[in-house]
Amino acid sequence: MNWKTAYRSLYYETMPEPDDPVLDPKETALLVIDVQNTYLARPDRSQLTPAEQVHFDRWTPFHDRMHGIVVPNIGRVLDEFRKRGIEVFFARIACLTRDGRDRSLSQKLPGFNNLLLPKETAPSFIVDALAPQEDEIVVTKTTDSALTGTNLRLLLHNVGIRNVVCVGIFTDQCVSSTVRSLADESFRVVVLDDCCAAATDELHRKELEIINNIYCTVMGVDDLLGILPPP
Repeated sequence: MNWKTAYRSLYYETMPEPDDPVLDPKETALLVIDVQNTYLARPDRSQLTPAEQVHFDRWTPFHDRMHGIVVPNIGRVLDEFRKRGIEVFFARIACLTRDGRDRSLSQKLPGFNNLLLPKETAPSFIVDALAPQEDEIVVTKTTDSALTGTNLRLLLHNVGIRNVVCVGIFTDQCVSSTVRSLADESFRVVVLDDCCAAATDELHRKELEIINNIYCTVMGVDDLLGILPPP
């Protein structure tokens, strides 16, 4: 099975194989979503209670995927886009105030999504391995969608972007919300499955099946690099 037949929901299981996306470098941008220090930080397991260790272990596959697959693959894509002079954008979750009073409601509610990440603190920064370069645009959001809570829509428009390649975390949360917003604004969206992760592989795969073909085109890094014009 290749990308043209993978991640198909019932809605699209009889659809003919799609054509390769046409990605004019002048109209295309990479968007790296929320690959921040806070999500890759881990406590010392030996200092945790037995119940905390169980929860720690449940997150280990996510961290293995991030370090072994997602971050290296995003690095590959960044290198290739930079070689070709294609625009690179970053989105990160961070609040403008120290107490987080400017956060959206979803980030104030109890649970996993409750985040207090003041914009000048290290946990809110993009991980060093994928650090933005001097002339690359970074938008700061307190929402899941990178369009809803920032001026990203205007920035993409101003630099002539029609196609957005999305990578990052979490597939079923901020990536998905951003993809849907982009699609509603009539951007053509590509999501790289091996450059994204959710809390579990099951959630990751299911969300890609949900958004593929209607809101975006899902493919892998090698598939994308195979259709990009040479540098």
